Amino acid sequence: MKKIAIYGVGGLGHEVAAAIRNGWIRDSVNWEIIGYFDDRDFSANPSDRLCGDWLGGIDQLNDWEEPIGVLLCFGNPRTRLAVADKIKNPLVDFPNSIASNFRISDPESFSIGKGNIIQGDCKVTTNVLIGDFNLFNGNVVLGHDTTVGNGNVFMPGCKISGDVRLGDSNLFGTMSFVMQGLKIGSEITLSPLSALLTKPRNGSTYIGNPAKIFKSF
Repeated sequence: MKKIAIYGVGGLGHEVAAAIRNGWIRDSVNWEIIGYFDDRDFSANPSDRLCGDWLGGIDQLNDWEEPIGVLLCFGNPRTRLAVADKIKNPLVDFPNSIASNFRISDPESFSIGKGNIIQGDCKVTTNVLIGDFNLFNGNVVLGHDTTVGNGNVFMPGCKISGDVRLGDSNLFGTMSFVMQGLKIGSEITLSPLSALLTKPRNGSTYIGNPAKIFKSF
């Protein structure tokens, strides 16, 4: 059995742990959840019904003395990559948590990195490349010839059209839409129900249909 720990005991952590315990994740029959890491202090009430017992924070994980798989359960793109960067223990690996009903139209042209979480009812078509530490939070669709960088978060019902290039640490709100052929950089926020039809500016928030810039940093 592969020992698995949840990092982050919030709502997403509970969703992922429940999916594993229900056998909804590929290979989860060979996974054992041994507890959770969280940088908050849970010593007064360390036991969680779904995630198990609190194992400590980043220091305890970096001192862990046996192989362990860690799932980063954060819905904030920057947090996902920041926590991953702090984990220096060579005994830690980052498996992909992929729902059993995840559909791939063309498996031969599909590529995926490490540390990704793909929740139920997601789909990719052909020639799709996914990097590391991305979160696909249910019913997300990626069109043909799409490339996804690292640490992106796709909320439920998000649709990405074909031939889209995504950088890092972008957040796509619930039921948002990205038009085909767009090249998107990093740290973009697309609000729920918004439709992005033109190339966005890095570090900016977009709202509406068509989406227009709301805030820029």
